Order: sequence, then C-alpha cells, then structure tokens
Amino acid sequence: MTEHKHSQREPLIRLAKREDLSRGKKWAIRLGAIVLALAVGSLFILVLGHNPLAVYKEILTGSLGGPSVRRVTVRVAIPLLGAALAIAPAFKMKFWNIGAEGQIMAGAIGATYFALYWGEALPKPALLLVMALASIVVGGVWGLIPAFFKARWGTNETLFTLMLNYIALGIESYLQNGPWKDPSGTGFPIIAMFGQNARLPKVFGVHVGWIIVLALTVGMFVYMKYSKHGYEISVVGESQRTARYAGMNVSKIIMRTMFLSGAIAGLMGFLVVSGADYTLNAGTSGGVGFTAIIVAWLAHLNPFAMVLIAALLAVLTKGSNAIQTSFKIPASAADVLSAIILFFMLGCEFFINYRLIFRHSGSAAPGKGGEGHE
Repeated sequence: MTEHKHSQREPLIRLAKREDLSRGKKWAIRLGAIVLALAVGSLFILVLGHNPLAVYKEILTGSLGGPSVRRVTVRVAIPLLGAALAIAPAFKMKFWNIGAEGQIMAGAIGATYFALYWGEALPKPALLLVMALASIVVGGVWGLIPAFFKARWGTNETLFTLMLNYIALGIESYLQNGPWKDPSGTGFPIIAMFGQNARLPKVFGVHVGWIIVLALTVGMFVYMKYSKHGYEISVVGESQRTARYAGMNVSKIIMRTMFLSGAIAGLMGFLVVSGADYTLNAGTSGGVGFTAIIVAWLAHLNPFAMVLIAALLAVLTKGSNAIQTSFKIPASAADVLSAIILFFMLGCEFFINYRLIFRHSGSAAPGKGGEGHE
C-alpha cells in the first residue's frame, strides 16, 4: 500500500540540475543541437519544395559571400551586440530589463532632435558628439524610470520595462506624424533624412559603430568582472539581503545599473539613425531589443561570447533575406527556418543545465530503487 501511494506521488519525469557536466560534453550537446536544427530545417525546406543544401549555401553566400553583403551583415550585428551588452548588467542583477527596445528608440529620438535642429549650427565632430551624448542621457533616463519605481515601490520591472517600449514607440509616431513630419514628404508622414553632418563616418565600408561596440564589449567585460560596481551587481543578483547586510545601497545600485543599461541601449539608437538609416522611423529599434535577450542568454552574459552569438544571428537575418529573393521563399517561411535554428540553440542550454529523471515503471519505495534513471 505504501509503495503504491509513493508511486502515485512520484512524478513520471523529474528535473535535476546538472553540477558536474564537463566542458567537452557541453559542447557536444551544443553541436548535437545544431545538427538537429539543420536536420529539422531541412525537412521544412523539403516541404517548401527546395533543396536544403542549396538553401543553406545561399544563407551563407547571401550573408558572407562578398564584401558588400558582409558589410550589411556587420551593420545588422552592431545594434544587436550593443543591445545585448546593454541588458547584461541588469540581467546579472536579476533585474529583468525587457525594455531595451524602448531605450533604443528613446536614444534615437534624443539624437534625432539635434540632427534635425542643430545640423547646420555645429561642425560635424561636435554635432555627432552632442547626438551621442543626447542618446546616452535620454536612453539612460528611460532605463532609470522603471528602476526608480522598482527601488521605491517594488514594482514588477518586467511589465514596467515592456510597457515603456510601447510608450517610446507612441512618442516616435507622434513626432513622425506631427512636429517632425517632413513637409516635403511624398504624401507619407516621414521624418527628413539627416544631413551629411549628422551621419557617422565609415571605416572599412561600415560606420564606426562597429568599433564602438567592440570597445564596449571589452569595457563591459572589465566592468562586470573586475570593477567594484560589477561586484556589487553580482551580490545584488545573488541576494539583496546579503547585499544590504554587507552595507550596500541596493536601491542606488539598481538605479545606477539601469541607467547604464538604458544609456548603452540609447547609444545603439544613435548608431542606427546616424550610421545606418539616416533618419528616425517606427522600425528604428526593429525588434533588436527583444532579440538581444536571446544573445545575452545564449552567451551566459559573457560579453565576448555575445560577439559570436550576435554575428551568428546577423548571418541568419541577412541570409534569410537572401533566400527570400533567390528561392522566392516567403518572409514568414524564412522566419520559421531561423526560428527552428534558434529554438534548438536555446533548447540545448536546458539540457546542459538540467537532466531528466524518469520514474521506474515499477517504482519502489524510497531507498529501494525508487530514484529512477535518466
């Protein structure tokens, strides 16, 4: 009777955290996930009536096959890497900043103001510096708002930062249809293109934003790993009670970290409008803030690993656009193919951190073989 009741209580499948998985096994799981992703993606491509090998080859060729497409791929990767770096300190602190999208837009709005109204009044270096500073301040303040409410009243930062994304987008829409509407537009509400003074210079055919984000990568690694602030972020993320016991001002750390997070995201908004689009529009943030969460998560908040993950996602993004043209694959189908690959990449991290334990079919009482097996 006791054994019967125990088997009723014992779940069929249990999760157990892995503690001793070697680095080799971790990479074997990741490699297996990539192989499975390509296999499942191949089945999907076959259903669409195309040769999987040809499609995969076009993804690589369309994103890395020549100087011009490589430059486009790098431009895609720049804000993605920057946004991932932006949310890393907040995530390390267990402050779930889902608002990078809005912070990018807020920074872009701040930079655009000076591009439109100060473009002729300042020399190019001074104008670009002012635009960058404006994007940092506005983005930082946009990140500081939910941090203040969290520190003061304990609000839910996930919902708060998410809602601020839509507020930032609403502000952009108002400006595009109202005060900043280009009177010379061709019947559509658009914001005027930036003048040459407000455009970032290029290095090796790509705007200097790629140098900025690589410098930020090194800076964020040092900040998170070796600085006092980075240590405080880690302690707050582990336990706010421990941080308070150690004499840390938790509220100040939360607000300071979120200002930094928003500031970096805001700077990415400046890089997009001044280095790639040369104007502000509803697609300026373009989902980068959400995709950056995947980059940060897959990289385990390691800035250098983020470079590789952001590059891979940029290749997928640009390659997906290429196969739409070459194979007449609908945009939605190309997105599904990219999603399949991302799904397996994210899923493998689950199996790296956890293992499944199945209950024996004839489960015995505890201490008599009832622990199950993998």
